Amino acid sequence: MRAPAQASNRETVLTLLLRRGESEASVLAETMGISVQAMRRHLRSLANENLVESTPMSTGPGRPSNRWHLTRKGRDHFPDGSGHFALGLLDSMRATLPPETVASLLNQQALDKAAQYRHQLGDAPLSQRLQKLADLRRIEGYVTECLLDDDGSWKLQEMHCSVQRIAEEFPAVCDQELLLIRNTVPDCEVERVHWRLEGGHACGFRITPGR
Repeated sequence: MRAPAQASNRETVLTLLLRRGESEASVLAETMGISVQAMRRHLRSLANENLVESTPMSTGPGRPSNRWHLTRKGRDHFPDGSGHFALGLLDSMRATLPPETVASLLNQQALDKAAQYRHQLGDAPLSQRLQKLADLRRIEGYVTECLLDDDGSWKLQEMHCSVQRIAEEFPAVCDQELLLIRNTVPDCEVERVHWRLEGGHACGFRITPGR
């Protein structure tokens, strides 16, 4: 019975911080009817998982108190309906717009995103740009790695895709991803070498320098 109780307390702490924005351990403990020591253990455990973090706040003479709040990962812990919204929006577009118009809108979104990536990557050498791109993709929910092959090309692999459910309904989104990578590194040749929708374990792109 202890493990379910701990899980319940964990969710309650996260929910309280979501509602309040920030709070001290003593206030959270009083709200939940547990000791401050127990609350601090919960908060330390959540902090180790990068779900919460604290900021020292001075309210007068004496030792500053810590105010706890959710991290970005902590906020992402709660359900997100954006995927359902995107699917509904694409369904409406498909029902009311010509296919070429839908494709044009998706392509423009890819070009805009690529321009944003290029600005963030700057003019660094290709190896640094690709590693930074992999970092940016991971922040966006992809499980991405970028490895150098023996032939001098790079392989960008995504074992988890944050738009997988959308791509299953709208495979054109995958064409948009290829366009996105090509326009993010316009000085390279980019080709798709793996595709999850065709049974691959990952989506993979080969990036060859010197376009």
